[in-house]
Amino acid sequence: MANTKSARKRAEKSEAQRQKNRAARSRMRTAVRKARVAVESGAADAAAQVAEAVSVVDSSASKGLVHKNAAARTKSRLAAAQKRSAK
Repeated sequence: MANTKSARKRAEKSEAQRQKNRAARSRMRTAVRKARVAVESGAADAAAQVAEAVSVVDSSASKGLVHKNAAARTKSRLAAAQKRSAK
């Protein structure tokens, strides 16, 4: 438990930031999952779902939520899956 006022404030800010990060990470994972399902099922809006997921992954990487290489890998795998399903 925090002993000083500044430590207490820091703990509160850290908890708020943790909740914000959890929500953003969940949003990103949900977008990727929806895009993957749309591509695999051959849905008509698969391209839009992939574009949305790429946008969310990019913003997560720019905010430091995920590493830029992990974001690039996720986007690459989504694009490859979309390309495979188009054949």
